[in-house]
Amino acid sequence: MLTRRNVLISMSALAGVGSALACPAPSTDGQSHGVLMLNAACGDPKTPNVFEPTILRINIGDRVTFLPTHAGHNSASKRGMIPEGATHWNGAIDEPLTVELTVPGIYGHICVPHYEWGMVGLIVVGNDLSNLKSIKKIRHPGDARKVFRNLLKEVLL
Repeated sequence: MLTRRNVLISMSALAGVGSALACPAPSTDGQSHGVLMLNAACGDPKTPNVFEPTILRINIGDRVTFLPTHAGHNSASKRGMIPEGATHWNGAIDEPLTVELTVPGIYGHICVPHYEWGMVGLIVVGNDLSNLKSIKKIRHPGDARKVFRNLLKEVLL
């Protein structure tokens, strides 16, 4: 089972290896998935404030735990960027948050303090991209505009 403790233990074991290595992947058991909230991209310290992975593909009913690996981050669903009928979330800063996604479609999520700087991500639940058109209409501030545009292109590949 994915827990913050397990992820932190894994990260501590790798701490002395050096920053050239990629960050450890959050564990998954097929129904529970982890998303790290980081101050810098894995292997690229010049890319600040990221979710890892930035795009997550899961099955309907799976759980996602957002793990505050570094301080000052949270995850919140982005208004207008979740499927109709899905439940919004807004996690507390520096606290893990687990959400169960039961409505198929694309979910956009942000770190509220770093949204304008481009700390955003996408979760694709099932193979349903039917809310893609409405997601593309949402306007974003600063770097979030470019990052979301690139993530949506990647989802379509």
